[in-house]
Amino acid sequence: MFEATPNLIVGLEIGTSKVCAVVGEINDEGALNIIGLGQAPARGVRKGEIVETAVAEESVRQAIVEAEQMANVEICNVYLGVTGAHVRGFNNRGVHRVLSADRDITKDDVSDVVKNARTINLPKENSIIHDVRQHFLLDGHEGIVNPEGMVGSLLEVDVHVVHGVTNRMENSVRLVQNLNLVVNEIVFTGLASALAMLSSEQKELGALVLDLGGGTTNYVVYANGVIKHTGVFAIGGDHVSNDLGHGLKVPLSRAEKLKLEFGSALVDEASKGRTITITNEMNLPVKTLNLEHLQRIMSMRLEELLQIVRQDLEEAGVLHYIQGGVFLCGGGARIPHIAQLAESIFQAPVSLGQTNSISGLKSALDQPEFLTAIGLVKYGSMRKRKEPVGFLTSIQRVLSSILTQRLTH
Repeated sequence: MFEATPNLIVGLEIGTSKVCAVVGEINDEGALNIIGLGQAPARGVRKGEIVETAVAEESVRQAIVEAEQMANVEICNVYLGVTGAHVRGFNNRGVHRVLSADRDITKDDVSDVVKNARTINLPKENSIIHDVRQHFLLDGHEGIVNPEGMVGSLLEVDVHVVHGVTNRMENSVRLVQNLNLVVNEIVFTGLASALAMLSSEQKELGALVLDLGGGTTNYVVYANGVIKHTGVFAIGGDHVSNDLGHGLKVPLSRAEKLKLEFGSALVDEASKGRTITITNEMNLPVKTLNLEHLQRIMSMRLEELLQIVRQDLEEAGVLHYIQGGVFLCGGGARIPHIAQLAESIFQAPVSLGQTNSISGLKSALDQPEFLTAIGLVKYGSMRKRKEPVGFLTSIQRVLSSILTQRLTH
């Protein structure tokens, strides 16, 4: 029999390769504990976006049911991760002149400058997902966390805005609602991954979170405790499989198996001169492949992907922020030697990401492919505790209103 609890939080990631539902619970001490995990192979999803609703819906249903059974709860609402090449991030500055005679900065002044920072000309088909407050400036003095009660005449605020195409996000929301689930909020999956992994010290020092998924690569740069840059590329592990299929002249399903069994981000010295014999359904040999050739194809695609990310960070002027390290998650983080390849490209220490300040199921916490869904749960827990997570909820309410209106007409 299912149990209901008001402290239940569920994160749902509808990825290209898998659907993952993670159930968390806030205990009496206020700590977050992961109590359930459900997953299913993703179908009807391409490059992180829904392309066939009916089959994708069934994958989500399977993951939800499995998570319910493991946690012995009934899931009614979720924090939904969204991604895709349409998701973009940029920095913006709001400006407000303080008009009071004593020039004391009031709560209204803070509200006005933040409101000005939100006044952004986006394409009409886009909506803001997150509006992340960075730092205030007062008469040119930077790095102010809270200017209220200070004295000045020119108040400014820097924010990082993440936005996407409303219709494309709506497809995921509609799918979840078709299963009689309420979407509490939509959350960019890159930010969720960062929430799961990074400590306050790592955010302060400077870090790049790199989520290597099946159809997309999401990334987030933190420095001085705040988000400096976000991005999505519609390239992931599936593209590696496609390259192997073409290069080795084998079916895609076989290429995927070869990637998982023999793949590497770098050509392993021990692989040189070795061959692999693949067999048919009757276990009869049908083809011999060169292992070095396989790994070289894979290494070239992965190097290209990481170089694209590096170039974007350079163009955005944030590459120098990541000296604190690069943290990998997603299924691609399991690829042998991926850390060494990333270290050579970003010239920074690279490590496999781990959950931060979260307890519970070891089967979930120790796996890089579950970190995004765990981060969605952490986002929800911070919402329930009414702790600041850097995201301005009024923007979320606007987007939720847009989606709700469309779905009820």
